Amino acid sequence: MVHVEYEAKDGIATITLDAPPANCYSYELMRRFDDAILKARFDADVHALVVRSAGSKFFCAGADIGMLKAADPAFKYNFCLHANETLLRLEQTPKIVVAALDGHCVGGGLEIALACDLRLARRGSGKCGLPEVRLGVLPGTGGTQRLVRTIGKARAIELMVRGETFDYDRAHALGLVHEVIDAADGPAFDAAVLDYVRELVPPKAPGRAVGFIKRACVSGAEMDLYDGLALERELQQRLFEGADAAEGLAAYVEKRPPSFTGR
Repeated sequence: MVHVEYEAKDGIATITLDAPPANCYSYELMRRFDDAILKARFDADVHALVVRSAGSKFFCAGADIGMLKAADPAFKYNFCLHANETLLRLEQTPKIVVAALDGHCVGGGLEIALACDLRLARRGSGKCGLPEVRLGVLPGTGGTQRLVRTIGKARAIELMVRGETFDYDRAHALGLVHEVIDAADGPAFDAAVLDYVRELVPPKAPGRAVGFIKRACVSGAEMDLYDGLALERELQQRLFEGADAAEGLAAYVEKRPPSFTGR
């Protein structure tokens, strides 16, 4: 059975991918993942998303190869299109998204992680990479585009044409992973991830401003400088009209810690 579990607590929506044995994604899983992304996007009390796996062996091993082998070309095309649309929706949601990588994260699994804003990994839990070339295909869920934008064209091409997989310490050195966490097991890693994310949501951080920084960077990176600056000004003005900007400025003047609400 394929499940995508959704839990929202303390301003953080946790989305858990659960498709034993390797968390491979199918159309059904992507539909449920898409629904969870939209649920978090529309929830005003959610300021950050965590994408994780149900087990500790695989974050996600990519697309279900058996399904793709049996499907006709028209289904394959629409499957890839919907997966692209789902990850674009995740990437464009104006809330910070953290991938919690516990276990192997290869192929389409890394493509899901690349659509997240920040990637945290449990040291020694598995390998990552985009080895699709070994199947005679290319990374088809955004990998060729997002990997280039993340680590640069030359290194991205090298990793993809060689089909390399590597541990999370090397992923960190390459700039693919933001932090590698020492944790004895999955629950300890999950707790460490939540501690990290709590620093990015109210009351410690202005969740709306965090989300707008993401939106300015994600959308602005695809614009010329003039249009990017215009987007930045509009988002800044919206923040100036909100409660968190007033609180942040007042706390600074009054020399006290701010208490943000995400409004």
